Amino acid sequence: MLKAKVLLVGPRESGKSVLANFVSESIEGIGSYVPTQGVRILEYEKPNLNGNSKGAGCRFELWDCSGDQKFETCWPALMKDSHGVIIIFNPELPSHLKEIEMWYSCFVQQQPLLDSQCLLVAHHKPGSAEDTENLSLAYPLNKLKLIHSNLEDDPEDVRMEFMKYFRSIINVINENREKEEMSIIS
Repeated sequence: MLKAKVLLVGPRESGKSVLANFVSESIEGIGSYVPTQGVRILEYEKPNLNGNSKGAGCRFELWDCSGDQKFETCWPALMKDSHGVIIIFNPELPSHLKEIEMWYSCFVQQQPLLDSQCLLVAHHKPGSAEDTENLSLAYPLNKLKLIHSNLEDDPEDVRMEFMKYFRSIINVINENREKEEMSIIS
């Protein structure tokens, strides 16, 4: 079984833990807001993610990283051996739109990750106005895949988008493994 490490990062109170719980089908920490201290790791197993019975399953480690910059000294350790980064933000907060550039710079650009290994999630909290569908993001964020998540209105659409992203991470892992095997053979 493949193993993939995916980091969930972004500003404080953006919904990282809520989405990590939702995607991993965990009921841990449901209720009132409790800031993540450092990191919280959720394991999530997905058999035959490619939709066929032959496909090998994958065990995902979802690293729900604190949005508090006081944990910045831990970031290099969190990034080690990661296969993907999901940047989550609240599109209604202008400060979050500015902060996500820093998260992208620290967690994607400083690692050998492709932009295809990064997903931007504009997370809409329950009861929020959704007039932020047409976000204008600055370069290089505007070239990343952006999804809007609203767990009240369209939870299955959100789950489907995450599954597409996880499939793309598995493809990158398999491609890298094949390249490595070919370099050993030749």
